[in-house]
Amino acid sequence: MLIVDDEHDVADTQALKLGERYEATVVYSGQAALDTAGPKFDAVLLDRRMPDVHGDDVLSQLRERGYDGVIIMLTAVDADLNILEMPFDDYLQKPVDQSTLLSALGQHLDRPQEDDRLDEYFRISSKLSVLEREKSASQLESSTEYTELKERARELEWVLQAENDDFEELKATYQSISRS
Repeated sequence: MLIVDDEHDVADTQALKLGERYEATVVYSGQAALDTAGPKFDAVLLDRRMPDVHGDDVLSQLRERGYDGVIIMLTAVDADLNILEMPFDDYLQKPVDQSTLLSALGQHLDRPQEDDRLDEYFRISSKLSVLEREKSASQLESSTEYTELKERARELEWVLQAENDDFEELKATYQSISRS
């Protein structure tokens, strides 16, 4: 796992929180993340606001390079509608306690089988839950992207419920993670 945060204490604390369960490498800048990230890392915890290369740009560049591991935005930045188009897997707002961090990573990394639709559902659910906390109903209703994403979540939920006996349990576990 790669932990990226320009605040050394924050990054080092996250590494300590995860150290018993995951092997963590820490870097302290967006450029260092771009220089270090690669297929040997199954997950990246990425801060958004960094002075050299913004976390949004790091995220975009990693995906453009073909990195398909889990990327969790771990940030104090309030979410805006621009997150609808961002290719992250989850969005957690600082401060994040150890239990939340481990639960979120477990949700993405420790499932026995890979299911692209379930992964998509969780990515969408993360964006929707963050935006629903941060924005008013009128702001959300005026966003075509938000409306389309909400509909896609409903479609996926319907299919996943029909095909997975344990979907409701997975969904409940996912929803139990505090993302704010």
